[in-house]
Amino acid sequence: MKHAEERSELHPVVVAVTQRIRARSEATRKAYLDRMRAARQKGTVRSHMPCTNLAHAFAAFGDADKQTLRQARWPSIGIVSAYNDMLSAHQPLEHFPALIKQAAREAGAVAQFAGGVPAMCDGVTQGEPGMELSLFSRDVIAMSTGVALSHNSFDAVLCLGVCDKIVPGLLIGALAFGHLPVIFVPAGPMTSGISNEEKAKVRQLFAQGKVDREALLESEARSYHGPGTCTFYGTANSNQMLMEIMGVHLPGTAFVNPYTPLREALTRQAAKHAASITALGSDYRPLCEVIDEKAVVNGIIGLHATGGSTNHTIHLVAMARAAGVLINWDDFADLSAVIPLLAKVYPNGKADVNHFHAAGGMGYLIGQLLDAGLLHEDVNTVVGHGLRHYAREPKLVDGQLGWQDAPAESLDENVLRPAANPFSPEGGLRLLTGNLGRAVIKVSAVKPEHRIVEAPAIVFDDQEEVQAAFKRGELRRDFIAVVRYQGPRANGMPELHKLTPTLGVLQDEGFHVALVTDGRMSGASGKVPAAIHVTPECLSGGPLARVRDGDILRLDAETGELFVRVAPEEWNSRKIEPVDLSHNQYGTGRELFFNARLHAGGAEQGAMMYAPYDDASTSVPASVTAHPHI
Repeated sequence: MKHAEERSELHPVVVAVTQRIRARSEATRKAYLDRMRAARQKGTVRSHMPCTNLAHAFAAFGDADKQTLRQARWPSIGIVSAYNDMLSAHQPLEHFPALIKQAAREAGAVAQFAGGVPAMCDGVTQGEPGMELSLFSRDVIAMSTGVALSHNSFDAVLCLGVCDKIVPGLLIGALAFGHLPVIFVPAGPMTSGISNEEKAKVRQLFAQGKVDREALLESEARSYHGPGTCTFYGTANSNQMLMEIMGVHLPGTAFVNPYTPLREALTRQAAKHAASITALGSDYRPLCEVIDEKAVVNGIIGLHATGGSTNHTIHLVAMARAAGVLINWDDFADLSAVIPLLAKVYPNGKADVNHFHAAGGMGYLIGQLLDAGLLHEDVNTVVGHGLRHYAREPKLVDGQLGWQDAPAESLDENVLRPAANPFSPEGGLRLLTGNLGRAVIKVSAVKPEHRIVEAPAIVFDDQEEVQAAFKRGELRRDFIAVVRYQGPRANGMPELHKLTPTLGVLQDEGFHVALVTDGRMSGASGKVPAAIHVTPECLSGGPLARVRDGDILRLDAETGELFVRVAPEEWNSRKIEPVDLSHNQYGTGRELFFNARLHAGGAEQGAMMYAPYDDASTSVPASVTAHPHI
């Protein structure tokens, strides 16, 4: 019997990449599935608990729910939430547990709040010391999810979370309990504020000193103005796209605004549906059978088709690994070459995710990719077999929730296009290799005339140095900024968003500029070419640490090259100079993450702080060698 990806209608590159991932992952995937099968129990999980343990599990409940839990006949749904009321994306989650508990009772189930996970916002910590905790918060969230579910008394799980590290962390944690059905329940994006174009313009004016802080703050407050996710297409909204295209949302859930009747209906339905897919019934849908090689490939394809966040060249690697699936940047690159870019959402265009959703959204996008043979249709999802379920969109008719086919045509081809008429014939992400290591670059927002930069290097050890040099007037020339020691082991790999307005101003003035760093830029990677996630990182002896001021670097996003023009004998004789990183070790909680920095893997291996990295399956696929153009 042939695998579904061998059908002739599926693109041959999608077939080939999936097959090599399956071959690469054979041992790890089998080991994972064996553990999940061993964890499955007959009947409700509570029915296997000793009486003392079970009494502790329902002691605080009212009499009616206590009796239900005591009888251990109804399924119990565990709620794991990232709620806090400081962050706009997670503030709406405050009201979800009550809705879920009521809906569960109506469906013949009981729901319990299993635990909370931390949720920090990169928007708040951007450019601040707290940003150095951001990447590692993903693994803390994964472990917190594990703690929440460690009571081992649940038959299904609802994960409530939205933003950058929260969804990856929740999924990694939930996959450790992959024998249970798991549905992700988002809160949705805030309504649209001022245009992204206007916001970006004010940021550049502030970087030039042409407007004051009050004007900048007013612009930002008019953009980030209410409850819900930020509306640009960064990591948070890329997360929602991923959960949908990988089949762990209810269809069409990703971009429905919070505090609307449709959002409430979808939240209630998530609880009812979770109750229907436990091992107690006839439609058991454990997470371990939803997240597999084909689902992961579909996730990569979704990122390319939408111009998604570069953070997922790290996070999706870690998420896949938690399910025993091993992927690397070659997989991303090969798929990017054949997946068309169908969406233009800021920073890749002027529209926001609300415009994307109104133009047809995820239902239209998934339908187009399926019809073009660019997605695996033959997959398991939380709502049934086959991804075609997700080419539909939810509607409320007379107060009743239902689904209908997504629009057959885009309602705005400036934002969302058919596969036959894409914005670009290939995805927005490329792999760069050469004698400086391996890196990724997001080109969907970079104009073709800016994709090749060859210029002298100016070396910095943090983004504040770049801004200081700009303010002193030292950067009005062609150059490539090399920002070193920004990897996971050095300082937690913070995002370097502060550099975007600064470098953008110089590019607008006609200078040829680019960025090369072992740090991150995320979904907000913009119009300036940026080779990011350079691996191996500098603190691990990566060659980027050998670059000196004045070295000629070439970043060529068209051919996928990243190298320095230095004679081999000089290059090989250079010593890596010691750098004082003590200022990254303390303050704002950074001292608590010493072990995380010490044990973190490389960016291409998911930057995980708890998995082994000494086996062949996690090694960098291609060695870093001297480039022929030196």
